[in-house]
Amino acid sequence: QVHLVESGGGLVQAGGSLTLSCAASGLTFSGRAMGWFRQAPGKEREFVASVNWSGDTTFNADSVKGRFTISRDNAKNTVYLQMNSLKFEDTAVYYCAARELGYRTAQPLSLSYAYWGQGTQVTVSS
Repeated sequence: QVHLVESGGGLVQAGGSLTLSCAASGLTFSGRAMGWFRQAPGKEREFVASVNWSGDTTFNADSVKGRFTISRDNAKNTVYLQMNSLKFEDTAVYYCAARELGYRTAQPLSLSYAYWGQGTQVTVSS
C-alpha cells in the first residue's frame, strides 16, 4: 500500500523559511516524478513544484519561483520542499503527490498524479 507522509509544516513569520518533507513507502520511488501542491481555505488546490525521477529537472509555479526549491533523495524515498521568503499568501495545506510508476517527467497538473499524502499545514503570519 502506498503511503506519502508529509512533515515540517508549522507557523512561521513572513519572510521566514520552512522545509517540508514527504516520506514515501509502498512504491518504487525512483521510478516516478513527484510534486507538491497546496490548498488555501476557500480556494482550489494548486500546483507548487514538481521534480522528475532523477531530481535533475524541476518545474515551479510562477508564484513561488525564486523562493521555493523542490528536491528529492531517492536513497531515502523522500522529496523536499525548501520554502524561503515566505509570504502570508503561502498559507495553505501542502500536499505531496506521486505519479504512477514509469511516469518520470515533472508535471504541473494534479490529474497527472496518482497518489497523495494527507497534507501538512503551513501558516505564515504577516
